[in-house]
Amino acid sequence: MSNPFPEFKNSQHFLSIVLISSIIVSAVVGGVFGYATVALVSNSNSLAKNNNDQILSQEQSLISVVEKVSPSVVSIVVSQEVKISQNQVFDNFFFNDPFFRQFFVAPEKTEDKIEKRDVSAGTGFFVSEDGLIVTNKHVVETQNSSPTFYSVITSDGSTYDAELLAKDPVIDLAILKINITGVVPLELGDSDGLKPGQTVVAIGNALGRFSNTVSRGVISGLSRSITAQSGIYSEKLNEVIQTDAAINPGNSGGALINLEGKVIGVNTAVAQGAQSIGFAIPINQAKKAINDVKTTGKITYPFLGVNYVMLTPQIKKEQNLSIDHGALIVGDSQTSGVTPSSPAEKAGLKDGDIVLEIDGKKLTEATDLSSNIQSRNIGDLVRIKILRNDRELILEATLSERP
Repeated sequence: MSNPFPEFKNSQHFLSIVLISSIIVSAVVGGVFGYATVALVSNSNSLAKNNNDQILSQEQSLISVVEKVSPSVVSIVVSQEVKISQNQVFDNFFFNDPFFRQFFVAPEKTEDKIEKRDVSAGTGFFVSEDGLIVTNKHVVETQNSSPTFYSVITSDGSTYDAELLAKDPVIDLAILKINITGVVPLELGDSDGLKPGQTVVAIGNALGRFSNTVSRGVISGLSRSITAQSGIYSEKLNEVIQTDAAINPGNSGGALINLEGKVIGVNTAVAQGAQSIGFAIPINQAKKAINDVKTTGKITYPFLGVNYVMLTPQIKKEQNLSIDHGALIVGDSQTSGVTPSSPAEKAGLKDGDIVLEIDGKKLTEATDLSSNIQSRNIGDLVRIKILRNDRELILEATLSERP
């Protein structure tokens, strides 16, 4: 704040002058100003007390939420059988070096040993009383076909063998199950009504070492589109939640919670080289996968059957197209962009077609073809507006189950 008395350069002098003036004025005017001073002090104390009470109330609310949901959050460890050569260390340090190879005789080869090693770790949370657990698909993905084992560690330290029931073919979700009864599942909230600035809590197995780590933040943004990568795994995720709650490797698959203790997202990714930029899949996207597994034991999606790229002004310019929105159906030198015997082929879609609308809804980068189809049901009849050779056509397709 600027000094209202610029002639007093020293801040100590300034403070002293104001205080003395106040005392003198109060003494001259008498009880009226004296009363006003007391009232101001009283109001100040009251405001401070209300602020402290509010802070304590918010803190207690957060503590209560964490205590409520933590028992339903689990750590997940993925292990694989790995073949270990008994001569591996000797080979690596000696016989791969020509200098050492001339001085030593290689030992006789012994039989390889099989060891079970942890290959990844993540987080999950219960969504049913009989042990169904939601996590990320990239947590349970492995890089080879070796026998794979899944372990779940609950908040009380108990370890259970887990079965992988399903992996979502569209979004980064998987469902595990352990043999347990009577657990308290987390309540699923509504991610459609979220607002930036809303307080959220992330709970997870941070770095694969610190189980049930709690971090607090806010919703930083909504409807983000990202491409997430983990080892060999890469997937584009649309309409995800951005949060500044600390999310680290190992938090994947954990719950993003609101102040009601309800899950509003599944923590999935973090921006590398940045601070406090994490992403979560909205829980409303995950509800379908959860319900599918509960009712049918698998996750199903409707299927149209095209490969495409969403048009942008840059692609419009490069391809010399007449429009800059829609989904351009493209193949490669060996395969068509339209899957054989698919609903798209039966409807008459061809390479080079630009899908403009589905049932009257315009396709853009924000609302692309995939998300539009995913929101529908198997067996739905959809009207597809396309642009073919600068001519608009309407085709109809009946969606089938995704292979």
